[in-house]
Amino acid sequence: MSQPAQYPSLHDQVVLITGGASGIGASMVEQFALQGAKVALVDVDDQCAAKLKAELSPHSLLCLHCDLTDTGMVRKAVAEIEEKLGPVRVLVNNAARDDRHKFEEVTPEYWDERIAVNLRHQFFVTQAVVPGMKKAGGGSIINMSSIAWMIPSTGLPVYVVAKAGIVGLTRTLAKELGAENIRVNCISPGAIMTERQRRLWMTPEYVAEIMQRQSLKRELLPEDVARLALFLGSDDSSAITGQNFVIDGGWV
Repeated sequence: MSQPAQYPSLHDQVVLITGGASGIGASMVEQFALQGAKVALVDVDDQCAAKLKAELSPHSLLCLHCDLTDTGMVRKAVAEIEEKLGPVRVLVNNAARDDRHKFEEVTPEYWDERIAVNLRHQFFVTQAVVPGMKKAGGGSIINMSSIAWMIPSTGLPVYVVAKAGIVGLTRTLAKELGAENIRVNCISPGAIMTERQRRLWMTPEYVAEIMQRQSLKRELLPEDVARLALFLGSDDSSAITGQNFVIDGGWV
C-alpha cells in the first residue's frame, strides 16, 4: 500500500482512540502517531498496548488502562490525558466487540452488557472530552459504526442495534456541537481483515462470500479505515459533519 497523505493540521494535536491496542484501533494509533500527533489510547488489553507503544517508539503515545463500561474510569482517564497532553482535539470512538449471540438466548443482562460495550461508552467518552474541546476552539469526533445494520447481519442482533444507534448518535451530536466548532462524523466499515476477524470468523467460505459481495475484489485492511480517520480528524475535512462514511469495498 502507498504512503498515506500527510496532514500538517494533525501535527501536535491530541488524539484519543478508544480500543486502540489492537485491530483497526491500533492501525489508527499508528497512523495518527506517524502524522506527529500526540496520541492517547485507552484499552483493557495492557499487553497489546505495551507492545504497540514499543513498536511506535519514539513517537508520542500515552497508554491508559480503562474499562469503557465504567463511566467513572472514563472520566478519570480523560482528565489524565488532558493533564499530561492537553485538551483532546480528535476523538475516535473505536472500541467494540462483535461477539456472536442468538436472538432467542439474549437476556436483559446480556443486552445491557452488549450495549455498554458497543454503544454507551461512545456517548460518555464524548461527553467527557467536549468541555476541553470547546475551550480549545473545537475538534473532530469520529464514531465507529459498521455496515452490519445495513446488510443486515444475523447472529449478533444486539451488536447490530448498537451499530445502528451510533449513526443516530452521530447525527444528533453533530447538531448539538456544531456551534462550538466540533464536528461529529461516523465511519461504517465492512469486512476488515484484522487479526481477530481472521482468527474467529474468516473461514475460506466466508472470505469467498465477501469477495462475491464486494465490488472491489480485494481484502480490506485496517489501514484503509485508518486513512479515512486521518482525513476526518484533519482540517482538510473542516466543512464535513453529521455524515456516515461507508468503507466496505462496495458491499452495500
